[in-house]
Amino acid sequence: MFDFLDNDYFNIILQIVFLLFIAYDTKKYFQTRQKQYLINIALTLGFFIWAIVPFYNKYMTWDNTHKSELKIWCEKDNNISMCKCLDDKVFKEYSYESYKAYKSKTDSDLKEFLSEVKKECLEDLN
Repeated sequence: MFDFLDNDYFNIILQIVFLLFIAYDTKKYFQTRQKQYLINIALTLGFFIWAIVPFYNKYMTWDNTHKSELKIWCEKDNNISMCKCLDDKVFKEYSYESYKAYKSKTDSDLKEFLSEVKKECLEDLN
C-alpha cells in the first residue's frame, strides 16, 4: 500500500521539500527573529537527515562491485525478484562497511534483519 515510501524519487522530492522549508524558515527567522522559526529549522533538519541517510547508504557507500557480490550471494539462495527486494532494503539500511563488519561477525542483528526483510519481500511478492 505504501510502496512509494521506498521509492528513490519520493525521497528526492521529500528532501527538496525539506530544503525549501529550511530556506523559508531561515528567511522568516532573519526577518522576525522569532524563536518558533528556529524550532522549525531544527525539526526540519532532523527530518531531512532521517530522509537522506537511506539514500546516502544506497548510493554513496555501495559501489557496483559490492552490489554485484551481494546479488550473486543472494541469487544462490533465492530467486531474482526476492533478491531485488532484499538487496534494495540491505543497501538502504546498511553502509557497505557496516554490512561487511556485521557479516564477518555473523551478527544476530543482521540475521534478524535479513529474516524480517525476507518476510516483507515475500508478502510484497504475493
